[in-house]
Amino acid sequence: MSKPIVAIVGRPNVGKSTLFNIFANSRISIVEDTPGVTRDRLYAEGDWLDNQFMMVDTGGIEIMNSDAIAVSIRQQAEIAIKEADVILFVCDARSGIVQEDADVARILRKSGKPIVLAVNKADSPKQELNVYEFYNLGLGEPFPISAANHLGIGDLLDAVVAKFPQNKTGVFDNEEDQIKVALIGRPNVGKSSIFNSLVGQERSIVSDVAGTTRDAIDTPVVRNGQKYLFIDTAGMRRKGKIDEPIEKYSIIRSLRAVDRSDVVLMVIDAVDGVTEQDKKIAGYAHEAGKGIVIVVNKWDAYEKDENSTLRYTETLRKELIFMQYAPVVYVSALTKQRIHRLPEVINYVAEQNAMRIATSVLNQVIADAVAVNPPPTEKGQRLKILYATQVKIKPPTFVIFVNEPEIMHFSYQRYLENKLREAFGFEGTPLTMIIRGKKEDE
Repeated sequence: MSKPIVAIVGRPNVGKSTLFNIFANSRISIVEDTPGVTRDRLYAEGDWLDNQFMMVDTGGIEIMNSDAIAVSIRQQAEIAIKEADVILFVCDARSGIVQEDADVARILRKSGKPIVLAVNKADSPKQELNVYEFYNLGLGEPFPISAANHLGIGDLLDAVVAKFPQNKTGVFDNEEDQIKVALIGRPNVGKSSIFNSLVGQERSIVSDVAGTTRDAIDTPVVRNGQKYLFIDTAGMRRKGKIDEPIEKYSIIRSLRAVDRSDVVLMVIDAVDGVTEQDKKIAGYAHEAGKGIVIVVNKWDAYEKDENSTLRYTETLRKELIFMQYAPVVYVSALTKQRIHRLPEVINYVAEQNAMRIATSVLNQVIADAVAVNPPPTEKGQRLKILYATQVKIKPPTFVIFVNEPEIMHFSYQRYLENKLREAFGFEGTPLTMIIRGKKEDE
């Protein structure tokens, strides 16, 4: 299920970033008493009362400012508003309603999205009285808060999660035998071309669903008896229509598509190589436990010799060191080179991500691994692996019971993971290991 998205918006210097950091429980945004510090949209996960959500921190919206940076900030904020499920509009109790607040409120009303109004800096009885003025914005009840002093945050979050949509699974997400495949990556790496090839060759399309709440293109396809739901995050725009400032910050669509998918096709431009944004998107897919295939597109445009593929793969492994398990497929969307291989790889990775190992077989592999390389001792204590069981799939998740969890070193845990991969494959899927303590006599 896709996580709801909460966009934090407002004019400059009302405390949006401070509030964002409280929700994220960390100092992700730069907080400075200067308007316009947050220029790019920032993302973080939050949770409240068992509700997980994605937060978007935006720069201050200045409607009348025609400066290039202010225009860019406004464009990015507009994207966040468009993508959001709930909008958290932050104002300043000390200054009261100003013209910019009214301008932003007008934009938000036109969006048709659920809105929660937070009036920040209400940290004294006088300021709390000022909060009533904000009813005049016509956005419902204003919530007095003080982000700096952490006052009123619980009531505010209650109001936010109450406005989350009840069902975010989409029309086709409930089909258990369907593999949901998200194509993610930076703009202009060829996602749309690969998407068109996958859904357009010898296809039997059940139906096309465009313009969903995710503003993505969802296309169900049946190929050789297997049902797929391909999720494109590129917006299907022609090159001449691409707005560079907007496309540059389109990562939110990729994050949402990852949440909904079983398998992720991480599309890399062969000529450009791996960028920081590629690492961010790939890291999110890895942490989400999705099956992952690295698709290197535009391979026809890359200058090659007999060892090019080997060298390029080695470079990919170094750049994406946390995804050593992901298969790499070299394609050309332009010439259709190796595109036909992708459904086969997708099927295989989906199977690996959903693999379940019998407890007896799992414990035999663990016992053999321990016999070959016994756990090290620490402070006179030796770690003992007592028992292991698989508790979940998508991704495969294992609970390993040991005598002393605190002396399980990450390097030995990685050794056990490698042994599981040697024995069972698990190609294309991350593995999760949970270490728990248990006494031997139990």
